[in-house]
Amino acid sequence: MRFLIMAWIIIISISLAGTLMVQAGQEIKSKTWNFDSDVINASPSGFEFKRTGKGSPGRWIVLAEKDAPSSPNVLAQVDTDNTDYRFPIAVANEPSLSDLRLSARCKPVSGRVDQACGLVFRYQDENNYYVTRANALEGNVSLYYVKDGRRHQIASWDGKVAKGIWHEIRIEARGDHLDIYWDGKKVIDAHDTTFRDAGKIGFWTKADSVTYFDDLSLEPLGP
Repeated sequence: MRFLIMAWIIIISISLAGTLMVQAGQEIKSKTWNFDSDVINASPSGFEFKRTGKGSPGRWIVLAEKDAPSSPNVLAQVDTDNTDYRFPIAVANEPSLSDLRLSARCKPVSGRVDQACGLVFRYQDENNYYVTRANALEGNVSLYYVKDGRRHQIASWDGKVAKGIWHEIRIEARGDHLDIYWDGKKVIDAHDTTFRDAGKIGFWTKADSVTYFDDLSLEPLGP
């Protein structure tokens, strides 16, 4: 009898824990940023702008772009400071998540040092976060963690990253499991434990990259 009672207590406890996790996941809903209601030639609302490394902080503005994936506007990083170890970041003020599906459309436009488009996640501050980025000059997609301002590569994939056209970049993060997709194809399947806590999300570029972004989409995932 005592064994049966203990078994029921364990089952009920697990069920309640699962319910609480579902309820916690539902507190943050899926969200998409398309910048179509933001003011042209101004910074978008709901974002803060940071920089890892050296050089100028970057200039993030909303532009009207005729081939925008969701017409009419995009978010663009247009500062062409060619400092090599310079990473401008545009971070959404909220929400903060650990396990997530995050995607965006991006178009590398120009850059002599780099032509990079990236997404940050589990962002703690400008010196501590994960980032995945694609580079049209190098022809690769890479996953990094940035710890105390220093960038460390976790994994990389070599493939086509074309300048001047729109691509899709996507992240799926659950615990230490980090999957990266490029134009719908999984290109990186990695594990890393550097950052486990919830953090913010946003956009990332490097050096003199001029890059356009659109349709930032966020979906919470269960553990």
